[in-house]
Amino acid sequence: MAPTLLSSPLQGFTDFRFRNAFHHYFGGIDTFYAPYIRLQGKMVIKNSYQLDLAPENNSTLTIIPQVITNDPDEFVFVAKYVQSLGYKELNWNLGCPYPMVTKSGMGSGLICQPARIQEVLTKAHNETDIVVSMKMRMGYENATEILDTFPILDQFPLKSIAIHARIGKQLYKGPVDLEAFEKCVTGTRHKLYYNGDITSVAAFKKIEERFPTIDHYLIGRGLIADPFLPNMIKNNTTTYPKDRWDIFMAFHNTIYQDYDAYLSGPTPIRMKMLGFWKYFAETTSQPQKTFKAIKKATNPNKYREAVSQIIRTEKRIQEG
Repeated sequence: MAPTLLSSPLQGFTDFRFRNAFHHYFGGIDTFYAPYIRLQGKMVIKNSYQLDLAPENNSTLTIIPQVITNDPDEFVFVAKYVQSLGYKELNWNLGCPYPMVTKSGMGSGLICQPARIQEVLTKAHNETDIVVSMKMRMGYENATEILDTFPILDQFPLKSIAIHARIGKQLYKGPVDLEAFEKCVTGTRHKLYYNGDITSVAAFKKIEERFPTIDHYLIGRGLIADPFLPNMIKNNTTTYPKDRWDIFMAFHNTIYQDYDAYLSGPTPIRMKMLGFWKYFAETTSQPQKTFKAIKKATNPNKYREAVSQIIRTEKRIQEG
């Protein structure tokens, strides 16, 4: 049976424009997590979040909204908002590793506070009927922090817990800790999803073989670096389609046009695409040279020419 694949939310990357283009050109993802809603003390849903979750912007996708908070009232407010749009599930982010989040006691910085986690989940389950799922790291300082939350989490009817097999302090550096993840598998009654360093079919197979009870996997940075990866995992193949670079170019042009229409001026779109190319370049034949060419393209015309040259080079290499 094919595994269930979910797109891990990445702030600044996996909004509805990216999701729709990805789904159209590549497929392979069963469910997309939307990047988290953060209220920052005001009970107001920003326009960018409203756009991202608007049903008309996600009509061909299965979406799960996400919230990042350590406040029970904020959680309930967001839960009721997403329910008003027709969503049945809200994912709670206890995974974000970035210091600006963790220092506020949110994301992976909240894992060491089981009592606060219990407070939020108690209010959520008492005052709403939304389905709650979790996205977590194994801790912020160390990988045993999550184990201390399981007795709390096991009190609630959570749909699932997606665990990125790193601690927050690592950010995205260093290896995933599969030994620590193994302790999680036997540490809770809840259904676990695996997340972390699924960057190739071979990497996926190693995880699948090591954890035979896991059948849901989140792909984050690996999905942006190689958009073909989810479908290749689903079809158990390492062979790219013959028109790989034509498909990629059509996808690239779609997101470029969509972001260009949304952002104002050449600098924001350049910075946006530069962010994507940090990942896209990883699966080209010469990652450093590719990214350098994109960085040097300082206006839209130079950028388009740089992308065309990269695609021509990759097609030539693929064709041998």
